[in-house]
Amino acid sequence: MINGQVSFWFTADGLPAQRPALDGDAEVDVVIVGAGFTGLWTAYYLKRAAPALSVAVLERRFAGYGASGRNGGWLTNTMTGGRDGYVRTHGRDVVGRFQTLLNETVDEVIAVCAGEGIDADIVKGGELNVARTPAQLQRLRAWAADEARWPEAGTTVLDGAECAARVGVAAARGGLFHPHCARIQPAALVRGLAAAVERLGVPIYEGTTVTDITAHRAVTERGTVAARFVLRATEGFTADLPRQHRDWLPMNSSMIVTEPLPAPVWQQLGWEGRETLADMAHAYVYAQRTADDRIALGGRGVPYRYGSRIDVDGVTAPGTVDALTGMLHEMFPATRGAAVAHAWSGVLAVPRDWKATVSLDRRTGLGFAGGYVGTGVAATNLAGRTLCDLVLERGTELTAMPWVNRDVRRWEPEPLRWLGVHGMYAAYRFADRQEGRRGGATSPVARLADVVSGR
Repeated sequence: MINGQVSFWFTADGLPAQRPALDGDAEVDVVIVGAGFTGLWTAYYLKRAAPALSVAVLERRFAGYGASGRNGGWLTNTMTGGRDGYVRTHGRDVVGRFQTLLNETVDEVIAVCAGEGIDADIVKGGELNVARTPAQLQRLRAWAADEARWPEAGTTVLDGAECAARVGVAAARGGLFHPHCARIQPAALVRGLAAAVERLGVPIYEGTTVTDITAHRAVTERGTVAARFVLRATEGFTADLPRQHRDWLPMNSSMIVTEPLPAPVWQQLGWEGRETLADMAHAYVYAQRTADDRIALGGRGVPYRYGSRIDVDGVTAPGTVDALTGMLHEMFPATRGAAVAHAWSGVLAVPRDWKATVSLDRRTGLGFAGGYVGTGVAATNLAGRTLCDLVLERGTELTAMPWVNRDVRRWEPEPLRWLGVHGMYAAYRFADRQEGRRGGATSPVARLADVVSGR
């Protein structure tokens, strides 16, 4: 088994050769810090909308090194942090339109891939969330009742038999499905997007560590880039920047992928529609059927490292690999004879209120987007288009959406942050075990953890 090496998604073509680094001071109209999905989509739409604009991207390692090249490959319509808080601040109609925009963003990414010749193994098979215990089924029904108030989301309730007809998940009691999701190969998407950005004339300086961001300046070890606008797209790596250590928490998520599974296994599992798949546990897992007939499955593992430390190239603890393998076998017993081919980890950014943000201060020229809490593959595209409109002073409906220019309180200092996150996930795992033994209603331990988390 391969452990780390960034992620399985890069193994087909190997880790990319690093592009040239910044060579001395420079001046541009817009400098973007971070060559993940957020940064690349922002550069892409800026140059398409304003070809004369000079744009540069700065990246510490290589394009897609962070969450963009390590995620589960869900191009989905999730509104990070839910809708209710936005309804209180912006009203039902605006939030309904926000949801529709997220739905349409899935198709926008697919259309750009087609137009730019990016082969990212995209199959728009929808998203299936499955309940496997009585308590999970109770939560799913409550979720379905809430979703019924939002026809924009397009969800459909399934019983156990209907779930099994889609994917053969063991002990499935019911599910919730929506069509606005596609399975992708994330590294292929980020590679193709980086190439498209370069074709538009945007240089991507890799191996260039940004050490500070101030008004109209991005300071690196290789020179300072002056710009009218400095846009931060650093997601889970934001904590490494001065003065931003407590803005977003770098939450760790881990994945495993099997060897290619033989036809008899797929005859048992089905999964012909290539839906993305998750369960309704508190410490939930997420999965996809890959283009070469593997199962890629992820979950939290070690959720957070003290002091917001970041992993090294995705190396994953053996205990996490064992836990994810156990969940794989529990959900899909037919995989028990299959080897795990690769394990890896990465960080995602979690704001204190678990909601993403797009922001621009025209006075200082400082902007940012992120805090997707693991649901950013599609949202990064909408964020990039929104940042583009903010920079170009285009008063579109995108700039009026609820996630634009909002204030979020910071995370607590250590050791409170470490104790809180680890305590929260210990409570969720305890609640999952308790519900598995007793069934019935959601564990009160999980309800307490929800309150502590600030979700």
